[in-house]
Amino acid sequence: MNGTDKSERITKTEQKFGELFGGKPVQDEGTDPEFMRILQRFIFGEVCYTGSLDNRLRELVTVTVLTVNQTLPQLKAHVGACLNVGVPPLEIREAVYQCAPFIGFPKTLNAIAAMNHVFTQKGIALPLEKAETVTEETRLDKGKEIQHRLYGDEIARRYTWLPEDFSGKIPQWLTELCFGDFATRRGLEGKTRELLTVVILAALGGAETQVRSHTAGAIKAGNTMEEIISALSQALPYMGFPRLFNALNALRDIVGTSAGKSVSEP
Repeated sequence: MNGTDKSERITKTEQKFGELFGGKPVQDEGTDPEFMRILQRFIFGEVCYTGSLDNRLRELVTVTVLTVNQTLPQLKAHVGACLNVGVPPLEIREAVYQCAPFIGFPKTLNAIAAMNHVFTQKGIALPLEKAETVTEETRLDKGKEIQHRLYGDEIARRYTWLPEDFSGKIPQWLTELCFGDFATRRGLEGKTRELLTVVILAALGGAETQVRSHTAGAIKAGNTMEEIISALSQALPYMGFPRLFNALNALRDIVGTSAGKSVSEP
């Protein structure tokens, strides 16, 4: 990288940091300025300028990864950044809520508390408007509509080997909770929900089978492969290279299949 490129990276860092946080990146302040310069110039001078995503989607991806990781101080900072770039509070909330079926309710509650702390500081009245669109009577059927459109009935078929009490109940829980209670909610379009779900699974680590299937679902929901890779690249600084590469390897299978190639081909 030549001198001009280095200067451009610093300039881009200052510009993006200002857009998101309304301030200036670290120079020599604090106890670890060298580390912060590495962090900020990589995230805000490079990653944030790579790929097609706008500030809204980049910050929703970041909030999602930070929720999965339970890095709550940074989550608060990026909830604020979301608001600074015009992301509606309802979209932020729905991005956090969307994590619950994958990371569990206690961790999601931790993230909700951090998010609501920022909302309260910003004078945003709580609770936010309701986003439910299903009832106890309709959540299963409405969930099936979304699930079958994107994923078919694969889960129900895969777990027929379970004992009778569970072979029907566990797939039903998935349909009712993931797709009925959450995917039907207002405030975040289905395309974005599926994109963020891929990010959630990648950030979890060890869920590459689900990364693969949800990548296929995200494409059916309207996302391009470039958008999915952009989202995963945006998540990189917050989840690390191993989880990025594991997710990319899972995506490679989808690319190979869609191109009519064997998944083992280079």
